[in-house]
Parts: sequence; structure tokens; C-alpha cells
Amino acid sequence: MHQDTTQKDSSRPGAEPARAGGAVSESAPASGTEGYEAIQRLLQQAVAQGGLPGILAEVCDGDRQWFGTAGVADTRTGRKRSQQDRFRIGSISKTFVATVVLQLSAEGRLSLDDTTEQWLPGVVHDHHRDAARVNIRMLLNHTSGIFNYTDDQKALNRHETHLPQSLVQIAMSHPPTCTPGSGFAYSNTNYVLAGMIIELATGRSLAEEVTERISRPFGLADTYLPHGSDPTIHGPHSRHYTKLFQTDPGAPVHDATEFDSSIFWAAGGMISTAGDLNRFFRALLGGRILPPDQQRDMFTTVPTRDWIPDAAYGLGVSSVKLPCGETVWGMGGALFGSWSYAYGARDGEHMVTTNANGDWSNGGWDDPIGIFTDLLEAKFCRRNDT
Repeated sequence: MHQDTTQKDSSRPGAEPARAGGAVSESAPASGTEGYEAIQRLLQQAVAQGGLPGILAEVCDGDRQWFGTAGVADTRTGRKRSQQDRFRIGSISKTFVATVVLQLSAEGRLSLDDTTEQWLPGVVHDHHRDAARVNIRMLLNHTSGIFNYTDDQKALNRHETHLPQSLVQIAMSHPPTCTPGSGFAYSNTNYVLAGMIIELATGRSLAEEVTERISRPFGLADTYLPHGSDPTIHGPHSRHYTKLFQTDPGAPVHDATEFDSSIFWAAGGMISTAGDLNRFFRALLGGRILPPDQQRDMFTTVPTRDWIPDAAYGLGVSSVKLPCGETVWGMGGALFGSWSYAYGARDGEHMVTTNANGDWSNGGWDDPIGIFTDLLEAKFCRRNDT
């Protein structure tokens, strides 16, 4: 995106300092920049009051684009976050995986009614006596009842390389959380199984399928799933800081930028940028990636529990009802040192993607989700201001 990088007038009352400023694309009228000040103030508060190392947000309103940031990308050097920064997107990866599955469904190469036993004989076993009833749709909307392998911290080591089969085996050592199809229970194992089915259906790696089907045709040059055990984030990126999800404000901070993300793979291993995520979700929500039948499948939701407040879940996407009553669509993702939200209007014309390069929050918010909700409210509950 070619943008006007002229900073706001820092002498004007209510304006933010130039060092934290937002930028608007050249297609946006100058007067439109004033509508994003509330978002910029929240970014500032997330750092000053929430204690995050850094945070960024990119907003799309039709042809108008705005980018804002606060804090730093690197606490050692003081480098600021930039629009080009890549980051780990966590469970937003699930939206890409579900999209590939639905494309394969449209091509007749699999059916959402196919069972895991048909594609992965004997893989879902032991405690899971109802494996024959678990179908692909249940994997994608988290109603399979299969245990979430990441809940077994003793069996996982984020410094080791994990094959998908080993992640599933961890889940199989635990009883199911519910009978298949009886209710929502968020489980990363579901998407590891979906990724394995994609590879069997296509004969190619999941990383190749995501690139060839989504990243390349839709111009997502900074979006990819790392191959194998590659621990690096290629290209410009922020450092990722974690307190390992400890709630103590004085908990030590660790740099988790480089690590073997095979532990998450299809469930959350992808890397992207705010701009790419906005482009992806605008195309997806706008019906430009999936045929109508598969679009309807994706956005048919089930009620959630023990997850994001006021949310419903489709196939790799979710809806969130904001406190003002507006409903937004997209997905969120969190893993060591990186929390992200990408949500927008149902038609995709208005989008907000946010990333924090820390996984904690002090004062005011329980975690970055509270910050993200406030940002979405600032955008979607004040339509006359933007």
C-alpha cells in the first residue's frame, strides 16, 4: 500500500505524539484521519497502561486504509513497529485451513460429512469410541469432542519438533470432552487432523496448499506456514515477548520470537502481516474465495462456551457481538508473545486487524482480548466518526 506518511499535527489538542502516529492511504480524504484518533489513543493506552511492549492496528474502510502503532517492536533497540512487520498469527491459521478444506469440498475431493476414520483409519482411537461419528465438519466447528492436545502441557515441549501424528497421539491419551456433535469444545487437535486430511486429499504439504490456493492468488506476499521445524520469522518482524501466560505483573518476560512452531502447525503455526490479514478477510467475507454453498457452510455457526465472550463459531471463523450490539466476523489468535485479532463487517468492506507483541496486560484489561474488544468498539460502534 502506497501511503501518505505525514504525521498528525502534535500541537493540535487531542492529537497523539508524532512518534506513535497513524498513517492514512492517499485515497483517504484528509478529514477522514480524525475518525481514527480514538483507535490511536487506545493503542497508546495499551502500552502506557496495559504494559504491552508494542501494538499495531490496520483499518480498512472500503478504499481507505489507516495504520497506527504504539510502543516498540524491539525492547532492546527501541525500534518502532511498522506496517511491514510480520508476526505469528496463532489460531487465525485455522481460517486458512478451513478455507482450503472448503475449496476441496467444492472440488468434490472430500465431503464435510466424511469421517476421520475414512481419511485417517485408526488415528482417532482408544478413549474415542465414537470416532466413526466424527466428521470433517465437526473438526472445523469444534464439535468433535476430541481432547485439545495443548491442554496437556506436560506432554509438550515448545523447543522440540512435533509431527502432526505425535500431537494427535497426545490427544488420544485423554478421554473426549463430549460426544461428537453434542456441543462446542475448542480443540487444536481438530485442526491438526484437518491439516492431515488436506495433505492426504491433495498429495502436497499443507504449507504448499495454503500458498498455492490463498497466499499467491490473493497477493498475500507476507503470509505463509513455516516448513518443518523452521524457527525463524522471515522478513521484517517484531520481537515476540511472553510471560508464559503467568498472571503475576512481576513475572519474567521471555523473548519467544524464534521457536519451532511445529507444535501448532495447522492449528496456529502461520505467519502474516496486518495488511495481508485484512486483504484475506475482506476477500473471504466478501465471497471472493469460496463458492456460495461453501460460503454458507463456513458462516453457519454453533454457540460457543469457555471461549471468547459473546461469540459463535462457524468453520474456522467466528462472530463476536460487541457490547454496543454490533456483530463482527473474523478470527483471533494467541500464542507465545503474539496476540492478534482480525474482525470486520460481514460484507468485508470494513476490517480491523490488530497485533500485540506481548501476551499479557496490566491494569484495565484482563488480557489483550479486552484491548482488542475496545478497539473494535471504537471502530464499529462509532460509525459516524470514521
